[in-house]
Amino acid sequence: MKKELLKKLTAEPGKKHQVSDFDADYTADMKKDDAADELIKNIETMSLLQDELYAFDRYAVLIVFQAMDAAGKDGTIKHVMSGINPQGCQVFSFKRPSSEELDHGYLWRIQKNVPERGRIGIFNRSHYEDVLVSRVHPEILTGSQIPGVKSVKDVNEKFWEKRYRQINDFERYLTESGTIVIKFFLNVSKDEQRKRFLKRLDDKDKNWKFSAADLKERESWDKYMDAYSKMLSKTSTDYAPWYVIPADHKWFMRYAVGQIINHRLEELKMSYPKLDKDAEAQLKACKEQLLQEGGDVKAEKKAEKAE
Repeated sequence: MKKELLKKLTAEPGKKHQVSDFDADYTADMKKDDAADELIKNIETMSLLQDELYAFDRYAVLIVFQAMDAAGKDGTIKHVMSGINPQGCQVFSFKRPSSEELDHGYLWRIQKNVPERGRIGIFNRSHYEDVLVSRVHPEILTGSQIPGVKSVKDVNEKFWEKRYRQINDFERYLTESGTIVIKFFLNVSKDEQRKRFLKRLDDKDKNWKFSAADLKERESWDKYMDAYSKMLSKTSTDYAPWYVIPADHKWFMRYAVGQIINHRLEELKMSYPKLDKDAEAQLKACKEQLLQEGGDVKAEKKAEKAE
């Protein structure tokens, strides 16, 4: 990926951001067909890089997707990750916390699902729900058994600053332990969301994707944009930056996500394990044995024909 494009899609760490600063309609002057061709190449490259990741067994990759409803998280995961080996990948979708999860800190269920070395983990929504949905609807925190939080008044700016710090510390720990954190905010415009909602309502096969609750959340659009803006400003770091991906054109969104994932994987400088001399000698002996067996089989068949 060209450096200027990567820079344009990155929420610069340490800088104050507004979602409105990023153009949801941006396509970098690319054509749809060209982006589709590049996506195919990205999928092929990612398959090879995943194989190296598994064999190298030093790093894990955690890919985080956050977005408003209908931005295209599911479709992006389906298309961009279509070429990887399912045995080396795991996808988790975080919903409303269970009673067991509420009896732990909000990062507990996240830590449980972090991928092990050699694997790729994908979070369809993540720990960032706890500074997005909870920020827009702070009343849900009053039932979370959090010390010092008895009413909405207790959920103040100091509370959110602490959460941003906790998330940054958590991601720093993951990164220093060998987990590469790649975070995507799929930035869809309000008007494009409306169009996609209407398509879901018009298509009976997609009605199941729509809920009246989606429309209710849309009413809080401005509050969500403010929460996302703060998320980008407070948690885009040098070790785990946010990539703000224009989502009004799905074809460009998928191309950009694939490019960035491959770029980050290639930075790891992975390689297949090299065998020592004893192991190489052992493999050579095994090969000779198998070749000998093949020769014996051929000789037996030749003798049978002669009879």
